[in-house]
Amino acid sequence: MSNEKHGTIVRSTGSWSTVRAEDGSKLECKLRGHFRQQGLRTTNPVAVGDHVAYSTEEDGSGIITEIHDRKNYIIRKSVNLSKEVHVIAANIDQAIIIATVAQPRTSLGFIDRFLCVAEAYSIPAMVVLNKIDLHTSSELKYLNTAYRSVYQKAGYPVFEVSSSTGEGIDIIKAQLADKVTLVFGHSGVGKSTFLNAIQPDLELKTGEISDVHSKGKHTTTFAEMFELDGGGSVIDTPGVKEFGLVKMEESEISHFFPDIFSVSEHCRFGNCLHRNEPGCAVKAAVESGTISESRFTSYLSILDSIE
Repeated sequence: MSNEKHGTIVRSTGSWSTVRAEDGSKLECKLRGHFRQQGLRTTNPVAVGDHVAYSTEEDGSGIITEIHDRKNYIIRKSVNLSKEVHVIAANIDQAIIIATVAQPRTSLGFIDRFLCVAEAYSIPAMVVLNKIDLHTSSELKYLNTAYRSVYQKAGYPVFEVSSSTGEGIDIIKAQLADKVTLVFGHSGVGKSTFLNAIQPDLELKTGEISDVHSKGKHTTTFAEMFELDGGGSVIDTPGVKEFGLVKMEESEISHFFPDIFSVSEHCRFGNCLHRNEPGCAVKAAVESGTISESRFTSYLSILDSIE
């Protein structure tokens, strides 16, 4: 057995993971024994983005011998009803949530849940509104009032793009240089088309929108990291219908809504949950329009869901 080497997981499909070595070569590796990361009960002990140590076997395959500590990670509730969680990716510099106003419509609650989790794990996030070439004038108006202005007001960078015409793509490319970026969204919002526009030689499969529910069909079935010519890499993730939050304390939730948290210091009570407490500065800010009503609704919905 040769000396231990180090690399990054770029794809993981269960028992096998693809490791990108420091010289850029790739090797299929298996996990040795049982790993548990930082006390997490996860469905996947190793995730895309993990930095690992591995050794090579005589048959040319590899064995992962150690998973190095993660800088951060992003998780969601496992799809099954167990108490376990699924690690989407690890060691991320930033995240993009891709949303569409129509074909299919991305719910504001879905965006807010994702942004809440990104905040919880200290991952800077941006919102990319895709398919702007397909929108009617009324949809574009709705895009500005319900999406762009809401998230800009909350402090998030918002970009409008058309992955099929290339409009706005160069601005995004500049944001991705030399960073590890997670790309996330519902099925059908055009993640694969978006990534193909960023890096044409990826040639990722793109799916049609199902007419029955105007929802996308899954074309990506597992997360995978791709290197970019401009430096950095992107992590493509499977489209999901819902984003289940892993248990958080109700007192923490407002900390993960920067627009709500910045106002909450003016509440009369330090432990104000911004429901019906007297002297709540957050509710006053919602009434005056300083905080978007949709963001506040999402906050209350998350609060209800964790009780």
